[in-house]
Amino acid sequence: MTARKSPAGASRGTLVIDTEKCKGCDLCVLACPPQVLVMSAEVNEKGYRFPELTPGCTGCTACQMVCPDFVFSVYRLTPAPR
Repeated sequence: MTARKSPAGASRGTLVIDTEKCKGCDLCVLACPPQVLVMSAEVNEKGYRFPELTPGCTGCTACQMVCPDFVFSVYRLTPAPR
């Protein structure tokens, strides 16, 4: 399994994406409210492009809910106590 995590940035959530399970349907990119998912230029072992996450994830789970291949694990980040 090849997984990619969210890049560092001002995000309220993060994703782990199983890029090898992805079939490149692009539904997650269309469903993402903060528009932080983009399709990769590279392909997985099956020959499909896969989503990559840019900073700004809110942890809303929209990508996870529409994905027919269950490639997303979504985590909401909690702010550090002051």
